[in-house]
Amino acid sequence: MAIGSQGAGLAVSVALLIRLEAKPGREAEVADFLRSAQPLVQEEPGTTAWSGIRIGPSTFGIFDAFPDEAGRRAHLAGKVAAALQERAEELLAAPPVIEHIDVIAAKLP
Repeated sequence: MAIGSQGAGLAVSVALLIRLEAKPGREAEVADFLRSAQPLVQEEPGTTAWSGIRIGPSTFGIFDAFPDEAGRRAHLAGKVAAALQERAEELLAAPPVIEHIDVIAAKLP
């Protein structure tokens, strides 16, 4: 395989990076929300990798990767997205920032 090439059968080809800014005093609740989302993501066959992350004191995120666009669309229409929409006004200082990403290379278990 040539360095920098996207080989056939890559386990993931697209991803999402979602940034979440917690309202002051709601940081622990955002962290708890991300922890509680993990079992829901386990039920998504089209989500290859998922991580709830903390970027800074009040900045959190979700990074997830998918084998194809169908998996990414299914995730965006899934239970975690619905739960986040339901609690966004309560927990977040601003709407989530959703970035659609193309995966060039990946190391997965």
